[in-house]
Amino acid sequence: MDLLFVFFGLVLMLVGIAGSILPVIPGTPISWLGLIVLYLSPSLEFDWVFIIITGVVAIAIYIMDYLIPAMGTKKFGGSRAGAWGTTIGLIVGILAPIPFGILIGPFLGALIGELVFNETEGPQAFKAAIGSFFGFLASTFMKFFATCVYFGIFVYHVIKNWSLLDFPF
Repeated sequence: MDLLFVFFGLVLMLVGIAGSILPVIPGTPISWLGLIVLYLSPSLEFDWVFIIITGVVAIAIYIMDYLIPAMGTKKFGGSRAGAWGTTIGLIVGILAPIPFGILIGPFLGALIGELVFNETEGPQAFKAAIGSFFGFLASTFMKFFATCVYFGIFVYHVIKNWSLLDFPF
C-alpha cells in the first residue's frame, strides 16, 4: 500500500517540476500535493505543521508567479499586452521546433504584444519586452527552485522512513 502512495507522490513531484516551466500546469501546488500523498501513506505519521508550512509556501509562490512577470513588465514600462504576449510566446516557443524556443518565445511574444496591441514605439516596446522577459525568468526560476526543494524533501522523507514503509522488497 505504501508503494502506491510513494509512486503517486513521485508522479505528482515530477509533474510539478515540469509545471514549474510549463505555464499551464501549476507546478508548486502539484508538488505540494505530492508531499501530501506521501504523508497519507499508512506507515507514516502525518505531520500537520510540515504540510501547513509547505502549503503556505506553495500558495505564496503560486500567487507570486502572477505578480512577478507583471511587476517586471511594469517596471520597464510595459503593459498587460506585453505580459499576455510573454505567456503566449512561451507556449509557442515550447511547441515550435526551434532551439531555445522556450527563451525566445516569451521575449518575442512580449515585443509583439507591445508593438501591435499598444502601438508602442520600437525602443519602448523593446524595453518593455526585456522587463517582461526578466519577470518571466525570475518567476520560472523561483517555481523551479521551489519544486526541486519539494522533490528533495520528498526523497529525504522516503529515504529517512524507508524502514517504516511497507514495501514488498
